[in-house]
Amino acid sequence: MSDESKGLELPEFEKPDELEGNDASITAPKAEIASAAEPGSIESKVAADLEPVFDIPVNISAVLGKTQLNVNQLLKLAPGSMLELDRKVGEAIDIYVNSRLVARGEVVVADERLGVTMTEIIKADDLGH
Repeated sequence: MSDESKGLELPEFEKPDELEGNDASITAPKAEIASAAEPGSIESKVAADLEPVFDIPVNISAVLGKTQLNVNQLLKLAPGSMLELDRKVGEAIDIYVNSRLVARGEVVVADERLGVTMTEIIKADDLGH
């Protein structure tokens, strides 16, 4: 299920000047909602009301997969041990913001760093909420 099928548009992200191509470091766009709206419009008022929250930090997690172990198996883990996850190679990973699933994406590699490209935005009604 792609973002186009839901009529959603993903925001464009700014790439840092020092990285080229597929970079693992993504900088979120500056919130310029108010400047895009006409002065005095409802959108401009809402953006102005939300401005105090634009600098609040959020925790983002990209989950490659999950597995379950019992304590006995956990204690046997050592460097070089392999954990089999519940995902297949090439399958979308889950992206969480403050422990809430918000998107799915793909792992990308650039300059020996890992990053995530969002491929699908998850709406609350898609999760049964």
